[in-house]
Amino acid sequence: MTVSEMFREFLGNLALDNQQELSNRYQEITASLNKYFRDTDSKTANSLQVGSYGRRTAIKGISDLDMLYIMPGSQWDQYKNDGQSRLLTETKDAIKRRYPRTTIYVDRLVVRVLYANFHVEVQPVFKQDDGSFKYPDTYNGGSWKITKPCEELDAMREFNEEKNNNLRRLCKMARAWKNKHGVGMGGLLIDTLAYNFLRSTAEYDNKSHGYYDWMSRDFFLFLANQPDQDYYAALGSGQRVKVKKKFQRKAKKAYELCLDAIDSEGSASANKKWKKVYGRPFPAGATTTESAQSATKTFHETEEFIEDLFPIDIRHNLTIDCDVLQDGFREHTLSEMLRHRLRLKPSKKLTFSVTKHDIPGEYKLYWKVLNRGEEAKKRDEVRGQIIPDSGHEKREEHTKFRGDHLVECYAVQNGVVTAKAEIDVPIE
Repeated sequence: MTVSEMFREFLGNLALDNQQELSNRYQEITASLNKYFRDTDSKTANSLQVGSYGRRTAIKGISDLDMLYIMPGSQWDQYKNDGQSRLLTETKDAIKRRYPRTTIYVDRLVVRVLYANFHVEVQPVFKQDDGSFKYPDTYNGGSWKITKPCEELDAMREFNEEKNNNLRRLCKMARAWKNKHGVGMGGLLIDTLAYNFLRSTAEYDNKSHGYYDWMSRDFFLFLANQPDQDYYAALGSGQRVKVKKKFQRKAKKAYELCLDAIDSEGSASANKKWKKVYGRPFPAGATTTESAQSATKTFHETEEFIEDLFPIDIRHNLTIDCDVLQDGFREHTLSEMLRHRLRLKPSKKLTFSVTKHDIPGEYKLYWKVLNRGEEAKKRDEVRGQIIPDSGHEKREEHTKFRGDHLVECYAVQNGVVTAKAEIDVPIE
C-alpha cells in the first residue's frame, strides 16, 4: 500500500459508526428540555452540539458527548441569585420525566445522561450579548461562569479549511494514538495542540494523505518538545485547557516509532510499524508469504483485543507496576529493572498492581497477559486473553520462559475503556 492509501483507509476506520444514534439522543434530550422550559416539541432548536462531536474531531468509540441547552433569556431572573443547583436539578427532572428508565444525575456543572456505551453531558446556559454563555457551577455555594464554545467551533472550521482539511484529520489521528498508548488527554487539549502545531508550520498547507507519515512524525516531535505547563489557551476562545498529565515522553516514543515506520516505507512491515503508533484502526498490510506460512503454525491464536469488547475513549491516567519476588522476598519493582535495562530471570513471582490513577467514580479493571517470542509459540502459550480483575486490583504471575512479554490493564466505566496502562516484561 502507498502512504496515501494507508492513511485514507486509517481515517476511514476512525469514522463514527453510530452517528445516527448520537444524533437521535441529542434530539431526544433537546425535545424534553424544550417541552419543559418552552412548551414546544422542537428536537433541534435551542441546543448546541459542542466538544469533540461538535468540532467534528470525534472518532469511533467516542463516549463523552457535550451539549448546551440555551435557556430562555426571560428566565434569567429566576435563577441568577443562588439558582445554580435548582437550574441543574430542573434540567435533570425535565429529561427524567421523558426518559424515566435512563440513569440521569447532576454532576456539579452538568447533567449526565448515561446510555449503554456513551453518555451526554447537558449544560443549561444563558446566552450573552457577545456570543458567550453563562453556565451554573454548584461548587462552594454556587456561581456563574463563562464558556465560549462558538469561538472554538469557528476556529476549528476556519483553520481546517485554511489547512486543506488537515486539522480535523490530525485531531482524529491524535485520538487514535492516545487511545493506543493510554495518554489521558481531553479532546479540547488534543485539538488545541494540533491547531498550534499546524499554525507553527506551512509545510502541510497544500498537502494531503500522501504526506501524513511526515506530518505524524513532525506533530509528535512538536509535542515531545513542548515545555511543561499546567494549561494551554484553547483554540479560538483562549480559555484555559488543563493538562492532566505530562504527555511529552509518550510523544517522543511515538516520534521514534514514526521514524522507524517511515524507514520501512514500501516494505511488507510498514503497516505493522504504523500500527505501533496508532493501534488496530491502522490497516493491516497485504498478505505476505510469511503470513501465508503462518497458516501451518502449531500454536493457537488466543490473543484477545479490548477494542472487540468495549469502545475505547481514553480520558484518564492509569499506572501499573510490578513487584518482583524470589522465595517470598521483594527484590525490585519491574519499573526499576526496566530503567536499568535489566531482564528478569525465570522462576520469579510477579505481582502486578495499580499504583496510580485519576479515574473519578466507579470502574472495573481487566488484565491482559501476552507472551511473545518463539518460545511462547513453541510451547503454545501465547495467552493474551482479557480477564476481569479479582477485586484487589492485582494480578499474580510467574516468569517461565524467554521473551519480551507484555501486561496491559484497562479501566472500564459505563461500558467504555477510559484508562489503560501497559508494562513490558522482558525475560531471559
